[in-house]
Amino acid sequence: MIGLPGTVTACLFDLDGVLTSTAALHMRAWKETFDEFLREHGTSPLPPFTQQDYATYVDGRPRLDGVRAFLASRGIELPEGGEGDDAGADTVHGIGNRKNRLLLRLIADGVTPFPGSVRYLDAVREHGLAIGVVTSSANGATVLDAAGLSGYVRARVDGIVIKERGLRGKPAPDSFLTCAAELGVRPSACAVFEDAQAGVRAGRDGGFGYVVGVNRAESGAHADQEKALREQGADIVVDDLADLLEEGA
Repeated sequence: MIGLPGTVTACLFDLDGVLTSTAALHMRAWKETFDEFLREHGTSPLPPFTQQDYATYVDGRPRLDGVRAFLASRGIELPEGGEGDDAGADTVHGIGNRKNRLLLRLIADGVTPFPGSVRYLDAVREHGLAIGVVTSSANGATVLDAAGLSGYVRARVDGIVIKERGLRGKPAPDSFLTCAAELGVRPSACAVFEDAQAGVRAGRDGGFGYVVGVNRAESGAHADQEKALREQGADIVVDDLADLLEEGA
């Protein structure tokens, strides 16, 4: 009834774009941050940050990895700096801090879970499957609390845990493997739910039992994103988690 193989006993969910609509907030914060930087520091006009840039260089990756990857795509290299860098500093950490400051301001206005995702979480819990959340965001706990979803989650691996334990970020499978271990479940008995290409690849490379791609792309990019998610290793691609309930009906 939940659209998963019978061998699956745990579900590992990405957060932004899978359970909550905060992926749009991340995109907005990244765009404002990068576009401002490009306007102020480009010696010649550089293309602004786009939805495709978000999907290719940033989505699903740890914040600093996203900064490095996007700047490299524009031929820009900055010093790393340090965690305490001011949000106005022209360093990798400074740009990351600037983006996070903007994101927290947006989160403060409210976080909405996708209704279909809440329905699916209810069904998964009803079926007795363990639930974990795996997100590259350091704001995982804040977002879960704001969305009213913390009560579903037995294990959370977020950007803070990734940093503390020295895990590689997505597309490496480390964060998902760590969450499965915390739940006491083998990867082969876990389903991974991801909207990011990097996250789907992590699920596939980690040897997880089932990988669900969630396609939240707008209509113009919808077909391309579905193709990309399948190419990265998704067993199935859905537009909403509630679609799996229909699959399993």
